[in-house]
Amino acid sequence: MTRPRMHRVRQTFPRPRVGDIPATVARALAGADMPVKSGDAVAVGAGSRGIANIDVVVGATVRFLRDLGARPFIFPAMGSHGGGTPEGQLSVLAHYGITEATMGCPIRATMEVVQVGEALGMPVWLDRHAAEADWIGLVNRVKPHTDFKGSIESGLFKMMTIGLGKHRGAIQYHRANIHHGYEQVITSVGREMLRKARIAFGVGVVENGYDETARIEAFNAARLEEGERRLLKDAREWMARLPLSPIDVLIVEEMGKNISGAGMDSNVIGRPTNPHEPFPADPRILWIVVLDLSEESYGNATGIGNADFTTRRLVDKIDMKPTLINCITACAPGSAKIPATYETDREAIETALSCIGLTPAERARVVRIKNTLMLGELEVSEAFLPEMAQRADLTPFGEPVPLPFDAAGRLVPF
Repeated sequence: MTRPRMHRVRQTFPRPRVGDIPATVARALAGADMPVKSGDAVAVGAGSRGIANIDVVVGATVRFLRDLGARPFIFPAMGSHGGGTPEGQLSVLAHYGITEATMGCPIRATMEVVQVGEALGMPVWLDRHAAEADWIGLVNRVKPHTDFKGSIESGLFKMMTIGLGKHRGAIQYHRANIHHGYEQVITSVGREMLRKARIAFGVGVVENGYDETARIEAFNAARLEEGERRLLKDAREWMARLPLSPIDVLIVEEMGKNISGAGMDSNVIGRPTNPHEPFPADPRILWIVVLDLSEESYGNATGIGNADFTTRRLVDKIDMKPTLINCITACAPGSAKIPATYETDREAIETALSCIGLTPAERARVVRIKNTLMLGELEVSEAFLPEMAQRADLTPFGEPVPLPFDAAGRLVPF
């Protein structure tokens, strides 16, 4: 098969950045007017997403609390991730550099929960260790959600719902989403948590399109909802996107839970993992080929069902137990479906190109990315050149070359 020639392209996004992250965290917390005082035990929730500098942000939060004379400890604020076990969730935190040694405080993990209130006729669940503390603090990234659109999506409210509710809460709330909708569930449960649990503060982190820390703000319980809504607007504006549409074949070198909760960010590929709510099909992509699963996913291939073609090396890395726990908890079994699987990258990609219709492969509209988190540089086929000429935010560089495969049929890494 004749392969399309690919141009390396640099894409420009807005690039606000935080310089001194620890100092910014300390200033934000100092101005948050939170109720923590000397001697208080403070449970600091840290989640399971691959957030840039998350260890630095959480570490700075712990140091600020210690400087106040408080007694902070960290707990995993994640629903069913890490295989739905305390040991698995501690392992996830450790991978992100969050350990007792690096943070200088205890880390307490449990899947046990206690009821602290009621919302939408359901009990509201809270991690037992967090419930026993004097105060609770949250640290999370605020960003567009991969399954729905609203004025509150993925962030501190979601952490209060899914993260603090652990596996029991995650199962309950995802089922409720089918009837009430994601935004109503997250908002209702989050507000009840603010009323009934001792939430002292939330630290909201926003990233730019280069996966860099762009903004850090802290809110007390009274200001948390308004603050998160405002940060989501910034996150949506700064988010990285694929610059061109429609696309015949999108080649994704790697997917994984450290890249997106959906494995491949559905805001980037335009394919949601949740079948229960409308989601904008933008960009329009005919076929997606995903080649590998990141090591940081520990075999969790949630979202593989959004691909159309894949490789044997990816499938061999899948640990179906945590994958199914994650997908079934979210009431999205399709996220675990295995696509058409080929022994080599070349076979998978050429098969996708053979399914685009009457367009010759050399004129196909092909985009190649490392993953859905890193879109500052990508490769696009020559068919896109007329459109790129009209775009000031896209700069081609280097010489165009056909997709390069090694002797084993593996795509040469980006």
